[in-house]
Amino acid sequence: MRNLLHDMNPAIKFITVTIAMLGLAFFFNPWTPLLFFFSILVLQLVFSRINWKLWSLFMLPFVIGAFGYLWTTIVFGAETGGTVIWSPFGYDMTDEQLALALSLSFRVLAFSSLSLLFALTTDPVKFVMSLMQQLKLSPKLAYGVLVGYQFLPVLKDEFFQIQQAHRLRGAAVEKSWWQRALGVRRVIIPMLAGAVRKAERSAFAMEARGFTGEPRTEFYRPVQIGKLDFVMSLVVLALFLGSCVCGMLLSG
Repeated sequence: MRNLLHDMNPAIKFITVTIAMLGLAFFFNPWTPLLFFFSILVLQLVFSRINWKLWSLFMLPFVIGAFGYLWTTIVFGAETGGTVIWSPFGYDMTDEQLALALSLSFRVLAFSSLSLLFALTTDPVKFVMSLMQQLKLSPKLAYGVLVGYQFLPVLKDEFFQIQQAHRLRGAAVEKSWWQRALGVRRVIIPMLAGAVRKAERSAFAMEARGFTGEPRTEFYRPVQIGKLDFVMSLVVLALFLGSCVCGMLLSG
């Protein structure tokens, strides 16, 4: 049960998430995104094994952004009419302004939680392979993305190695933040030079192994579509439709 979202076909999951996001954009009442946000949380609690500390860390900027939408819409929003229900700091806030502000804020939370559901339950390599096999993504583009993704941890390690090498050679330690920012160029330039050499070697290796970028009929790691994928897709879409219906009923 806790692995169902992780085992779901990435291409089907991507299509489902995209449909839910596009559909949510057409609902402007505050209840629909709020209910869908809590539905996504329950879905992740039941069908995933994500790290909730990591989820909270990623979610924090979106929560701050949602509060920013709420405050700026109330204070600087255009006049929409309605009944004045509160006057914070000398600003008249109407019920329609509050509904619009809450709608924008809850929409940010719903979009971000849906995005994190996909990101934290999907293997990037499996996702690219699924795009190539199920959605017929060009192998030239797909393998290019995979090679770039595999380079990310290598570049991270090289960044720290070059920093340590500079310190061992007696490079001055910058104290202020702007000095550290200017000093990064001493690390970035050799790191980028090394990345270009690694990319060139990877291109030669792929060419030596017969990679031409032509569509393939067989794959070393096949990604299949099963009944589970459609069941989970229907569950997500059912939660979305239920949130839409309940949101319209609650908004009157």
